[in-house]
Amino acid sequence: MKLLISLLLLSCSAFSQGAAVPPPIIQITSKPGGAAGPTRPYASGRAAVDVVGLAAATGLPQTWMIEMHPTFASIEDLDKALSAVTRGRQPSDSFGQPQDDLAAPPRTMIAVLQPGWSYRPDDAMRALPKARYIRVTIHSIRAGLEADFGELVKLRKLTSDSINLDRPELAYHVISGAPSGTYIVLSPLNSLRVMDEGVIDVPAYAAPAADALAKAEPKAADIEISREHLLFRVEPRLSYVSDDFAAGDPAFWRSKPAGQ
Repeated sequence: MKLLISLLLLSCSAFSQGAAVPPPIIQITSKPGGAAGPTRPYASGRAAVDVVGLAAATGLPQTWMIEMHPTFASIEDLDKALSAVTRGRQPSDSFGQPQDDLAAPPRTMIAVLQPGWSYRPDDAMRALPKARYIRVTIHSIRAGLEADFGELVKLRKLTSDSINLDRPELAYHVISGAPSGTYIVLSPLNSLRVMDEGVIDVPAYAAPAADALAKAEPKAADIEISREHLLFRVEPRLSYVSDDFAAGDPAFWRSKPAGQ
């Protein structure tokens, strides 16, 4: 617990200093199906955080809202602000849409950054404002095997570094809203074309790391309960981001739908 608090304090201090530093805490709200417009009333509540809206490009239709928070107090402040906006309105779900008893309710998760499990996290954060897609991997780890999974992650990072793979990732540990041992990895992609750039020939200098990873990878089946890969489109119309965030690609974030 002391280590978690220390990491959060260090991350929060850095997060306040620049957009290139990943948020130490994220809150993810997911809901089956699509959304025609902004979901939660962030603008009316004058939210003080950046929120990136995502729409599923693979799998079943679903919408994700990723809120980037510097502290747990920030989550509470936002919750109070949004509650004040929706109080007295027609009963609605947490997305600010009229409640449909037949519709599946949204799911909310809180997750904490895992710097040691992330790959070039500062690069990932710099890439986020220019991302058009986000690749999401959800890992479910067996109880007590987090350290073993961490060693596997280190080998994967070492292999990626040895070939200078330009696919940064942000790893988060879900501490509330999902089964214990759930980890979410976010990888921003400026285009799906980067997925065509697969590694075919591993350079000789990178072979030791690749060989070590190849030998360790089969152990993943014993460490992980499940692993799910999803691909999302970044949707400006669902997002609520600051001018500093949007400055990374203002034409994308501030563009208006046709007819407006």
